[in-house]
Amino acid sequence: MFLIASDHGGLELKEQVKAYLKQRNIEVRDLGTDNGDSVDYPDFGERVGRAISTGEAEKGILICGTGIGMSIVANKFPGVRAALIWDEFTARMSKEHNNANIIVMGGRMLSDDKASQMVGVWLDATFEGGRHQKRLDKIAQIEEDIRSGRL
Repeated sequence: MFLIASDHGGLELKEQVKAYLKQRNIEVRDLGTDNGDSVDYPDFGERVGRAISTGEAEKGILICGTGIGMSIVANKFPGVRAALIWDEFTARMSKEHNNANIIVMGGRMLSDDKASQMVGVWLDATFEGGRHQKRLDKIAQIEEDIRSGRL
């Protein structure tokens, strides 16, 4: 299952990205928002972050005005590796080096075409493992130390 959500600042771009995902025959579940009324991005970032953290879904996309707020929210959840991307290079590196399971974009920062290209690059990239896995293991250990009260 692939999830997507946005606040009002990312609504238009979210709709475009959903259309792109459907063109690629990727099943996507939209967790909101569904209109242009002002909403709080933490509510929508939490929905996707929690679902990825609990294993309800494997990948997600979050979009707010700049992408910064959604990134902060999503990365509060254990096991989530949410990467704020702004070009094709950061999209590729987020997968190849960080194995990001959520990408975050700024709806007020990107054109529809640019966002779709970035999503495509992320989807087509492959995690390289090796030294990068060692680093992800260290992040997982930090999360475990926090859960267990060692930090």
